[in-house]
Amino acid sequence: MITIHLQKELLAVNGKMQLDINLNIEQGEFIALYGNSGAGKTSILRMIAGLMEADEGEIIINEKKWYDSKKKINLKTQERKIGFLFQDYVLFPNMTVEENLLFALEKKQNRQIVSELIELMELGGLRNIKPEKLSGGQQQRVALARALVRKPEILMLDEPLSALDTSMRSKLQDYILRVHQQYKLTTILVSHDVGEVIKMANRIFIIENGKVTKEGNPIDVFSSKKVSGKFQFSGEVINIQKEDVIYIVTILIGANIVKIVAEEAEANAMNIGNKVMVASKAFNPVLRILK
Repeated sequence: MITIHLQKELLAVNGKMQLDINLNIEQGEFIALYGNSGAGKTSILRMIAGLMEADEGEIIINEKKWYDSKKKINLKTQERKIGFLFQDYVLFPNMTVEENLLFALEKKQNRQIVSELIELMELGGLRNIKPEKLSGGQQQRVALARALVRKPEILMLDEPLSALDTSMRSKLQDYILRVHQQYKLTTILVSHDVGEVIKMANRIFIIENGKVTKEGNPIDVFSSKKVSGKFQFSGEVINIQKEDVIYIVTILIGANIVKIVAEEAEANAMNIGNKVMVASKAFNPVLRILK
């Protein structure tokens, strides 16, 4: 069990903001923090990592206190078993892929984990290549592998895929899910992408002005009503076209384009750019705008 209670006065766009959050996370969960920029999501990750100190609160990871303002406990970042993956890869440019991973090893740690991660992330053919010759997706796979070298108790992802194209983003999501499951990680993702959250997280916390305003299963939270069905996908409306008495809604789901027949009321309620969920119901697709 992971218990996080943090209070911190932050400087937001509109002035001072009081962050006050309580998160209870089960070991092995994949959770997402979702909200507008400036809501406090990244600050939460930084406080868990020990890169920022809360004004008050506590962080308890599997019965061990990483932070307790009342008892003056505040472990240094290097004493906290975390993996942190940012949007920026921050690889050492003068080191090869393998050397970047070896540098992250703890003293006396078995080097076998480096070979294991290189194989898992399909980097074998790149192990002796320096970062400048790697694509963005390859660099991010190296950065993810490096974040896992010390076998963290918590893997934290701060919008790590937002700079990648749709196809590469989907592949990296699959890599992250694979390592989350294989290493039995507890993972916290910050993302602005509804589809990414629905695909990856089993639970979401909506953060607004430093407070948790809603939590639960991502589809239930994003949907105004629960929708049952054999399949559920989220995507973005890229076109709405009227044909005779029906409307054709074109939706981008990952790298695929899907066209759905919609009724007039459904089509009129949507705009290009809306995030929607497509679900099956009695063999007919159902469209639901996500909030």
